[in-house]
Amino acid sequence: MRWRVNSKRTLYQDQWVHLRTADVELPDGRHLDHRLIETGPGVGAVVVVDHKVLLLWRHRFITDTWGWEIPLGGIEPGESAEAAARREVEEETGWRPTGALTPLTYTQPSPGLITSEHHIFRAEQAELIGEPRDYFESERIEWIPLTDVRRLIDTGDITAATTLTVLLYLA
Repeated sequence: MRWRVNSKRTLYQDQWVHLRTADVELPDGRHLDHRLIETGPGVGAVVVVDHKVLLLWRHRFITDTWGWEIPLGGIEPGESAEAAARREVEEETGWRPTGALTPLTYTQPSPGLITSEHHIFRAEQAELIGEPRDYFESERIEWIPLTDVRRLIDTGDITAATTLTVLLYLA
């Protein structure tokens, strides 16, 4: 059953997010005043070398939680998704993917609330070029054995939707 959007109205907008309210009509005729968040597309990469995956240990202030995540960010105007994925890995980790980046998967982490979409690539080679430019993105960066991923999910150390999707896809 498809919900019908009769109208949308802006509540707030800046360069990162567009918050709207929508008059949504349900199939039975009832109406909802639904909130939605619109964002630009995101991109990330899972870098796997020698059966280890490159992850960032991050604090997320919104949920006040810590967890392992893949490098992920936005696509700049005029930038291809692949170029953005390479840039995000380098900026957030200090590692540069050196081989081909191949499309791995596409995900919408929370489609009931946000238009966020993530285009994820896979890299199988990388070289350390120095400290991450975006040093504030994470407390530490590590190569985690793929055999440890299930345990990290079970202990709640991996909870971010896109990272979970990608790592489970690899498994």
